[in-house]
Amino acid sequence: MIGSLEIIIYRSFTQSIMNSLTRALLYSAYLWFFAEGMLGPLFAVFSQQIGGDVLEISWAWATYLIIMGASIFLVGNLSDKQHMKERLMLAGFALNAILTFCYLLINNPFQLLVLQGGIGLATALAYPTWDALYARYASKKHDGLAWSIADGGNNMATGIGMLIGGFIISYFSFTALFVIMGALQLTGAVIAFVAFNK
Repeated sequence: MIGSLEIIIYRSFTQSIMNSLTRALLYSAYLWFFAEGMLGPLFAVFSQQIGGDVLEISWAWATYLIIMGASIFLVGNLSDKQHMKERLMLAGFALNAILTFCYLLINNPFQLLVLQGGIGLATALAYPTWDALYARYASKKHDGLAWSIADGGNNMATGIGMLIGGFIISYFSFTALFVIMGALQLTGAVIAFVAFNK
């Protein structure tokens, strides 16, 4: 009874400090982080299945991080132009979903390296622009709570995604995993697109 009352109070409180754009940003991010979490540590297992060794796994992951880091500088500068944040974020979400489906076509470590570079670019388009938009639309009066909902929710979504990803790999296949991941990311992109085009 008390737990239900706390949930009702919390829900009404968060709804009072969040507008529809903030909620759409959160839902899209939760789906994105959930889907990313589904692969998480299983990335190494997939890489080994296509012939990758420890060094090639390191190269692929480093490529992702370096391209993402370098691209963020460019995206940040470009995003300050009028209405570019929304477009860049949506492009990043959509590109990330498309590239997730491309895991289905990967047959060797070099292809994986190229794909990781593309995902790094997609992340650079989406992540900092998402942060900037969330900062713009979230409650300024309750910014601590707003950011805790974003960061806490993203971490929980990633963790739950890892558990479910492990289950999918254990009982089904990487093919099923990549299809589900891509579909979830595409759904997140659509939620954000609809919210910004009302």
